[in-house]
Amino acid sequence: MLNIMNIKRITRKITVALALTAGAFSMQAQDMHFSQFNGAPMILNPALTGNFSGLYRVTGIFRNQWSSVTTPYVTFGGSIDGPLKKDVAIDDYLSGGLSIYNDRSGDGNLANLSTLASIAYHKFLGEESKVALSVGLQGGYTQKSIDLSRLYWQDEFKNGGFQPGTTGEQLNPKIKYFTANAGLSFQHAVSEGFSYQLGIAGHNLNQPQESFLKKANNEVGLGMRINGQVGAVIKGGDRLFIKPAFMYQTQTAATEMIGGTEFLYIVGEPDIQSVATGVFVGAFYRFGDATLITGGLEFKGFRVGFAYDYNMSNLKVASGGNGGFEIALRYIKPNPLDFAKRIAFPCARF
Repeated sequence: MLNIMNIKRITRKITVALALTAGAFSMQAQDMHFSQFNGAPMILNPALTGNFSGLYRVTGIFRNQWSSVTTPYVTFGGSIDGPLKKDVAIDDYLSGGLSIYNDRSGDGNLANLSTLASIAYHKFLGEESKVALSVGLQGGYTQKSIDLSRLYWQDEFKNGGFQPGTTGEQLNPKIKYFTANAGLSFQHAVSEGFSYQLGIAGHNLNQPQESFLKKANNEVGLGMRINGQVGAVIKGGDRLFIKPAFMYQTQTAATEMIGGTEFLYIVGEPDIQSVATGVFVGAFYRFGDATLITGGLEFKGFRVGFAYDYNMSNLKVASGGNGGFEIALRYIKPNPLDFAKRIAFPCARF
């Protein structure tokens, strides 16, 4: 028999967990997301696989959220991608990549491990290769698990006491499935001082069955996630670059919108931007949820970015305004052609 204080403490955990779950579904539905959405390009849009100027790209990202409210929601991942076959005569090329992401959230230690393989074809249009159209396909394997021993259920509280079992016995602790994604991206270097990118992607196109219930309805499936991206690079001088970006995505009844601008200032040699040393700061807003501040450093093909979310949703009181901290790392191995011919993928810095 639990005393009154223990019951109150457990009840409070349930209330917070339910609130966080509702907030998570309203922002991001059932898939992972990042404030620095360009820090995980292949989870954003398969067409961004190999979509850069360089020999290969390696990325890593880590996110910690809700530590001020409950057991932290922790997400980390990494990827590698690059050109597989290139026709130097026409600049078109085929690229491939691999990525892995792991997410753990809440008192129940809900874990999501996803491994994705991507392939994309990049077609350059026009004589000076200032326009590019990219098509990407992606397939992946996901395994989700939950620690049922760490969860409490409403029907386990009876007559002021606690009786474990019941609801938890109706759940499987682990599920797994395959998923299919696809995307398009269009880049245009309008002039030396302005370029832009448009993209659209569909995730979970096969709508795999996803349910921890042992007697799940056969029609229960993971909803498709559709997202669109718009970004630009505006040159404000020899050393200043302004990079506005906007991302919208929807999954089942949930939507997420992030918009803002980043400012990059080159402090090193500005001739070859892909390896120049620069610092950047930015501000973004996730509509109805949080204000995002970003900042970091770029040097010799490396990029180190930090982001912090200041929560402005209904959970603001419980979280004290604290949202999530994020760090993103990226390295692009420079292509010698960048030095010899100053060739660059349109909008490569977005």
